[in-house]
Amino acid sequence: MDVVSDAISAVHLGHPWSHRLRTSGSWCARRDPYDGAGFYIVLKGHCWLLTDGNASIPLGVGDAVLLPHGTGHVIADSPLDAAVAEEKAVPFEQWLEETEPRTQPDRCETEMLCGTYWLDCSRMHPLMAELPEVVHLPSRVSSHLELRAAIDLLAGELDEMRPGSCVALPSLLDLLLVYMIRAWMTEARSGAWPRVLGDPVASAALRALHANPAAPWSNDRLAAEAGVSRPTLARRFTTLVGRPPMAYLTWWRVIRAATLLRDTPDTLATIAGRVGYGSPYALSHAFQREFGTTPGRYRAQATGRTADVETTDSRNPVRQ
Repeated sequence: MDVVSDAISAVHLGHPWSHRLRTSGSWCARRDPYDGAGFYIVLKGHCWLLTDGNASIPLGVGDAVLLPHGTGHVIADSPLDAAVAEEKAVPFEQWLEETEPRTQPDRCETEMLCGTYWLDCSRMHPLMAELPEVVHLPSRVSSHLELRAAIDLLAGELDEMRPGSCVALPSLLDLLLVYMIRAWMTEARSGAWPRVLGDPVASAALRALHANPAAPWSNDRLAAEAGVSRPTLARRFTTLVGRPPMAYLTWWRVIRAATLLRDTPDTLATIAGRVGYGSPYALSHAFQREFGTTPGRYRAQATGRTADVETTDSRNPVRQ
């Protein structure tokens, strides 16, 4: 896999949730912080987003916004300061339940797509960790044709439940997350990882490590893969990524092992082989050093958390 795919897969839990929202009149809803990422896409009308970090963002037709760290926020029909928002806002779920039944499509003033991705934030890849509190893609989102296509397809699926929608909707939501992160990387004026993946040496080394983390990598072999000398690789990789190539590989192998413990029934010995460790003991030692717990305890905790997410999904299915 590539770096962006691996970074998302390492934290992604359960099925995403989505909703097509139509509303009118005066409204204001509050969503508390949560372990995940959320998005809004305005299809009609306008609204305002006020985050707990005091970012106040007007949203118009064609605007998309991603909250990659589950930041608490208020969404409203008009701009509000924090004090007024706290007084007026109703809980988000309550607002959804109260708004939807009384708003007909032809009478709505504001129409949005919104959704949630459940994430395991215990050990995020630095690419995900450095995403800002709010990724705001104004109407220029139309310049990202793949993102616009995903939005149109998602809106169409939410218009009417059709054969295969239960498979299509989660896939489109996952695609939307990838495209929003891609768009941020294209638009970003700061942040290390857009620079990392734009650097031919660092990106070539990362592609090699992520494509086959179990390979017997060495600095010399990785430098040859990147087409540079060992000192050049060490200097550029360490400067951009923040740790030397082999230290990054060790860290990524353990993170990959955590994902496999969470998402598969594979034995520790099988997982050790898949991520490049010669024995379960060697992996267990490295894992405990990074996570502060044993692989077995991590699996028990992580699978319990995943089950909780799946239960939540069953209570909050994809809604039209």
